[in-house]
Amino acid sequence: MSDRVDVRKTYKLYIGGQFPRSESGHSYVVSDAKGKFVANAALASRKDARDAVLAARGAFKGWSGKTAYNRAQVLYRVAEVMEDRRPQFVEAVRQSEGLTAARANAVVDASIDRLVWYAGWADKITQVVGGANPVAGPFFNLSTPEPTGVVAVLAPQESSLLGLVSVVAPVIVTGNTVVVVSSYARPLPAITFSEVLATSDVPGGVVNVLTGDYTAPAPWLASHMDVNAINLVGAAGDADNATAYEVAAAENLKRVHRAPTVEPDWTEAPDLSAMTAYLETKTVWHPIGI
Repeated sequence: MSDRVDVRKTYKLYIGGQFPRSESGHSYVVSDAKGKFVANAALASRKDARDAVLAARGAFKGWSGKTAYNRAQVLYRVAEVMEDRRPQFVEAVRQSEGLTAARANAVVDASIDRLVWYAGWADKITQVVGGANPVAGPFFNLSTPEPTGVVAVLAPQESSLLGLVSVVAPVIVTGNTVVVVSSYARPLPAITFSEVLATSDVPGGVVNVLTGDYTAPAPWLASHMDVNAINLVGAAGDADNATAYEVAAAENLKRVHRAPTVEPDWTEAPDLSAMTAYLETKTVWHPIGI
């Protein structure tokens, strides 16, 4: 019988392409679906949220300035690395969500496929939602979508991987940067996802992952003047807090994706609204013949 002691991990945050400890110095216990101890995760604070927003803003110019084709390549590379690390993702989903190995494999399949689906839209979304507008005069009038900026996301609490991918991928594929607060009880897939981001071609700061109770950083993300949009899907069913976040977000007129009463079914096919929700439309007039 082996007397070897298990090496338990204390997971860190993912901010600006680095893995810092929480500024609070606190962590919390992460258990599997049966209540067995698995690891410790960092408990993100207000200062961590501020640092993440700063990193996201710093990365926005470079990321939004990349060609759509290049962003597609980067997202596809994330899918490739996830495929290579499939066993780790399957185990993280199995532990977190209490699924059988077969069902956990199906979740990982769907998550990788969703990344590829969004990657395919990177250089096509402009043609679909942009266009030339008819005007009464000798002018070209062209409308083009542009990324809105820094987006804060409260990730789904139940669907720890597929839900996470479904809310993060459409934000970054259109040129935005993101600060995401993972599921509190099920952070391991999000942490593993951040390790994939760090070892793929995603520039530091494009995606920043905070772990812990979303009610700690969410008020500050909602009211932060440098956050341009917030997705409250992770607060599904938490009507009181969700309303408070919407009120805080109104201070600088940021876009708000409201919290649903129940968490969506992430296995359903995605649509373009997940991308267009974080796009602005720029219209340009130009004289004909000049």
